[in-house]
Amino acid sequence: MPYRRALLACACAALTACSPFGAPPPALTPAPAAGAATMAAPAWQQRGMRLLHIAPQESLLTITVRRGGALARLGHDHVVASRSLQGVVAPRAGRAAFQFRLDEMSVDEDGLRQAAGLTTTPSADAIAGTRHNMLVRVLEAERYPWVRVDARRIDARRVDARRSEAGGEGNMALLDADITLHGVTRAVQLPVRIEEAADGRSLQASGSLLLKQSDFGIVPFAILGGAMAVQDQMELAFRITARADLSAPGSGAGPGR
Repeated sequence: MPYRRALLACACAALTACSPFGAPPPALTPAPAAGAATMAAPAWQQRGMRLLHIAPQESLLTITVRRGGALARLGHDHVVASRSLQGVVAPRAGRAAFQFRLDEMSVDEDGLRQAAGLTTTPSADAIAGTRHNMLVRVLEAERYPWVRVDARRIDARRVDARRSEAGGEGNMALLDADITLHGVTRAVQLPVRIEEAADGRSLQASGSLLLKQSDFGIVPFAILGGAMAVQDQMELAFRITARADLSAPGSGAGPGR
């Protein structure tokens, strides 16, 4: 029926041009240049504590959100990414804290979509609509511009001569992490693979976990009564490099505070 076809066409346009997670709308304040804002020292930081500073140009955090609903086949899965992490790691104290701005996140970079195994190819308009809805309708980025993570190690073990779930050999640590998103803080346990340089002047940490948008008071994007929607669950993955070089651009922290 013509009416049904028209309704379906409108639904497709709504999902692709206004997908859940584009250029920010004019109402949003432009994001500052990377490293322009300095993260406040975490409450646990003490004078004289040896710190490593996150190198944003060597670090990456991605969030994958997947389509859902009866008409999911008409939409796209999406990957959003931050390459502007700022924060500090205190290896001896087993602590770390970092943050990033939502309006600095990219949406659907080709390489990241391929790495995540996403097979569809959204148009530029769909990506713009996705970013707009992510920032404005879903995450309310003007009101809650930052995502913050504060972590502490609660267990560590050596993984020898075999591959761990994180892949490869190295030190596995279990962290208690407080994640603040959309004005809500949730505690999670996070397994992390850590590789620290012999001289203690740098380390790399990687890991992943599943989170639910609803746990942070976020209502997943949906239209047509949920027939086209974004799944509540999102997949977070990160690879972080931290170094002792205090002059590293965008380290986001000052010396010895």
